[in-house]
Amino acid sequence: MQDSHTLCSTFSHPKLHFPSTHHDFPSLSRPRNLNSHVHFPSLSTKTITPIPSPPIPPKITQTPSISPPPNSPHSEFQEKMLYLDSIGVDFFSLINDHPPIVSTSLNDIKSTVDLITSLDFAAAEFRRIVSMCPEILTSRASDILPVFTFLLREAKVNGSDLKRVISRRPRLLVSAVKTRLRPTLYFLQSMGIAEVNKHTYLLSCSVEDKLIPRLQYFQKMGFSKREATAMFRRFPQLFNYSVKDNYEPKLNYFVVEMGRDLKELKEFPQYFSFSLENRIKPRHQACVDKGVCFPLNVLLKTSEAQFHRRLGVCCNSSMPLTKSPLSPIKCLIDSM
Repeated sequence: MQDSHTLCSTFSHPKLHFPSTHHDFPSLSRPRNLNSHVHFPSLSTKTITPIPSPPIPPKITQTPSISPPPNSPHSEFQEKMLYLDSIGVDFFSLINDHPPIVSTSLNDIKSTVDLITSLDFAAAEFRRIVSMCPEILTSRASDILPVFTFLLREAKVNGSDLKRVISRRPRLLVSAVKTRLRPTLYFLQSMGIAEVNKHTYLLSCSVEDKLIPRLQYFQKMGFSKREATAMFRRFPQLFNYSVKDNYEPKLNYFVVEMGRDLKELKEFPQYFSFSLENRIKPRHQACVDKGVCFPLNVLLKTSEAQFHRRLGVCCNSSMPLTKSPLSPIKCLIDSM
């Protein structure tokens, strides 16, 4: 009895809707063994003309898009180029300087850029870093993070100085902590250079290929190992200079043209930091013309105005000849 009421109500419910795609419904048979007092809606015995289905529209062939698939290499190449252009890096110049950038994923590049720029580098500063060391953009952020940790914890760089350290020597970021940074730190400390955090630019240098050969060069030139070590400890920047382009011409001029004793270099290794053509030669020649001999620090460290003023003081005062052993002493006293 309950089932028959349900069936009846289903067909008589005015709000029931069928899917529009079904136009013909199956014939319904009268249910058997139902009670006589149950009334069902009568079904017409007339022939039902089926409603024709609407014509199926012809398939429209879509022209394939000429744009590359989202994950295609060509698409990523374009995205990479646009991204680097947005941060002011010329992609094609970068390819010429560092071809591996082509195969580096865009996500890795973005992660690295985000990590470095978190140090508050301005756009111009970041472009300068990339121009000095394009390998940075092909390094993973996960490889750069240990460098930051090393500089802060082991090299004792102050957090406020980290930006300056990276800006001066971007190559630190692509130097392996285990095989380059840490061995160089230990070597410099073993020489007695206590404040390595003031000379972090040296940490990316190879001990075997750069630091030791420079020490050995001075030993070949007549300095003992102890004397050479003391010179580099006094002036660690000495490690940065080229043997061929700096040491050799300046040492030759010092011995041959200036006729000075090597022991002066032990006290003033900063001699090698001055330009041979623009500072050493002109000032030495000015002293020769005036018959004056200044100690190296007075000769080179003073400003141009101070140098000529002291030169004038020495020339206008009575003093022994330059050949006299008292000559450098008197010039030093007069220049104080």
